[in-house]
Amino acid sequence: MMTYVILIVTVVVSIACFNNYSLFNKLSCNPYRMVHSGEWYRIISHGFVHADWTHLIVNMFTFLSFGLYVENQFVAWGFGGSSFLVLYFGGMVAASIYDVWKYRNNQYYSSIGASGAVSAILFTAIFLNPWDKIYFFAIVPIPGIVFGFVYLLYCQYMAKRGGDNINHNAHFYGAVFGLIFPVLLEPRLLQMFIQQLLRH
Repeated sequence: MMTYVILIVTVVVSIACFNNYSLFNKLSCNPYRMVHSGEWYRIISHGFVHADWTHLIVNMFTFLSFGLYVENQFVAWGFGGSSFLVLYFGGMVAASIYDVWKYRNNQYYSSIGASGAVSAILFTAIFLNPWDKIYFFAIVPIPGIVFGFVYLLYCQYMAKRGGDNINHNAHFYGAVFGLIFPVLLEPRLLQMFIQQLLRH
């Protein structure tokens, strides 16, 4: 299962970076160094780095919760493990493009974490089963489609407000990628999604 492989590698790299600032800095998403020094590997490597245990655990718990479901659904549809990898890392790239452009001349800006990729996985899960319950704060059950709508609005609001050191734009663009990607794989899934929405 690719979900387990990604999770294990992310945990190992994140822990290695906790007490190694040099490695942490080398792997982070720094648009200035990407554009001006050609260090484009950072658009992927930053997803394996997290600020602390809380950041890591929240991301990996969410990824594990929805990653296994999405991966199994992809296998059932005949997409294969490679499509799951494209979803995860494509979400990571899609989540970073805006920041790379916006901060390309700011040498002090950097971003880390798998949140964009995890948002892509989460929203693909919502797309495949929009009325399935998501437990808000692990307690309150909310239909996935409702959670997704509120989540996107919240990301946009907080991105404009700023001031909390969380990359809400990455969450937003990763989520949007997660909604679009399944349709690119199989256009019939869009009809299935609409039918599920209307059935409820």
